[in-house]
Amino acid sequence: MAQQKKGFITRMLEGKEKSEEYARSTLPTNRWQLFWDVFKGNFGKIVKINLLTLLFFIPLIAIIVIRIMIGESNGIIYPFGANLAVGYPAAPNLQGLAEMLTLQSDLFTYIAVVISMFIAAVGLSGGMYVIRNMIWTEGVFVANDFWRGVKLNYKNALQASLFFTLVLTLCMTLINFSEFSLSVSNTSTAQEVWFKISEAFSYVLVVIAGFMTLWMIALGVNYEQKFFVLLKNSFFIMLGTLPQTIFFGAIALLPFIFFLFGGSFFMMLAIVFLILFSFSFLLLVWLDFAQWVFDKYINPKIEGARVGRGIYNKDGSSSLDGESAAAIEYQRAILAAGRSRLVARPIKPIDDDLQVYELPTSFTREDLKRLRESKQNIAEDTEAYAEEHKNDLKYVEYNKMFDEREKALQEEDAKGKRKKRKPPKMLGE
Repeated sequence: MAQQKKGFITRMLEGKEKSEEYARSTLPTNRWQLFWDVFKGNFGKIVKINLLTLLFFIPLIAIIVIRIMIGESNGIIYPFGANLAVGYPAAPNLQGLAEMLTLQSDLFTYIAVVISMFIAAVGLSGGMYVIRNMIWTEGVFVANDFWRGVKLNYKNALQASLFFTLVLTLCMTLINFSEFSLSVSNTSTAQEVWFKISEAFSYVLVVIAGFMTLWMIALGVNYEQKFFVLLKNSFFIMLGTLPQTIFFGAIALLPFIFFLFGGSFFMMLAIVFLILFSFSFLLLVWLDFAQWVFDKYINPKIEGARVGRGIYNKDGSSSLDGESAAAIEYQRAILAAGRSRLVARPIKPIDDDLQVYELPTSFTREDLKRLRESKQNIAEDTEAYAEEHKNDLKYVEYNKMFDEREKALQEEDAKGKRKKRKPPKMLGE
């Protein structure tokens, strides 16, 4: 009774958090839970990653700010559509001047943006590598992993960045040239329609290139692929998951949307978000969603690829694909310690009249025989009890857990050492 009371008081003091069932129930079981678990549980690291990424995006941000200032100064310097007085134009002919200035300014701006991508790719490559490891629930050291990510993923980040900026430069130049042509020439209605259709097509192409760039980033940080294979796979994955791609792409860009709102309040809010977590949030949302797509459509078809990394499988599956390296090592330690004989098999409680025969002070051969028989009776009774209760649920589940872990670890060892294995390649490469 005293022991039971002590156990009750201990449970009251420790709480249910000490139980294994509670600890495992708190693990994320889907990608939505994983995103929130990573975001709230690692917010300090999220901010650090964002600051490191933002540091290398400063040249790009400066170029954008300068372009906005040039546009505003052009509106002040050149009196587009303004009059000094009624009936007196400010300039003899301003037709097409605004479009020409926009064409020139944008052309120089986009060329500068392309050049700045060589610097921005450093921050992007490091940030996406650390965020990916956080989604995989691997241990993260922000500074070390950031520079390791730069070393491993700079080429992929640069390819993706240059692809988007080159497409953006080409399409926006064509749009500006179309607007300039419409403003300076007398075109027919049919020609105007074709110009507008070409502009709309260019805008759609920019959006498609943006989504492809996101998939190039996600594929590049997970798989080893050549550029044109990466380009092809990103295009087909984007088409195959178009509704989800649009939805999660919009969610990932939420912190940047405040820049589009008018007013100083929204501008300050957008700047605060930009400093704290905008880049990290974008990468976290997108790479988390991308991991779901890979687990559903790609990883099951690739030998050696792990499925469900960072997700706890409620059905008790023996697969280690969703376990982190630390969790796998913990399971190895459990197996190394061995099964407890006190838990793995039924042990008969001492609640019967069976006793070991006690030898008298002066004993004979007959006394020894009775002692041996009493021990044999106890052993047989214990074995009979164990055989009768071996299929009880608690013993079956305990042994099943060890059997499944042993099998899963054997399969994992058969695939080769995890740390030395190269990332799996995409199908069709």
